[in-house]
Amino acid sequence: MANMASDAHGHGEFWRSPLATREEAVATVQSESCAHCGTEYVAGSRFCHVCGAARATHPAVHPLQWATRLLNNLRLRDRLALPLASIVAFGVGILCILLAIGTGLIYTADTVLDWQAVQVWRIEWLLAAVVALLAGILLRGAGGMKTE
Repeated sequence: MANMASDAHGHGEFWRSPLATREEAVATVQSESCAHCGTEYVAGSRFCHVCGAARATHPAVHPLQWATRLLNNLRLRDRLALPLASIVAFGVGILCILLAIGTGLIYTADTVLDWQAVQVWRIEWLLAAVVALLAGILLRGAGGMKTE
């Protein structure tokens, strides 16, 4: 029993108050401060509690913002003079054509029934490609981009 008490005093953590650990946790969290007066914002507040200045808001990130940035970097919209929806539809059409080719390469047919199944899958991928490419053509006029 005496060994347990001396071991407990050696660690010294059982007597620590919960406020001490909470203060340490709060100290490790980085908080924003007001640009005008320098005081820290209260959690969840939209304004500074000292000077009343509005807190800087972070812009919401659009889920497809990475695709738009990629297309802007590649400058496909300028090169092709097409709206974004048309470019995406053409991309889906090309992907479906590649999948139709890949279906014929991946699956082998041992019987006539297997061959027919593979051909049906290829036909489905090619029909999807035709639909996507037609959608790309139809969306080309709906984009409203001027080609002057």
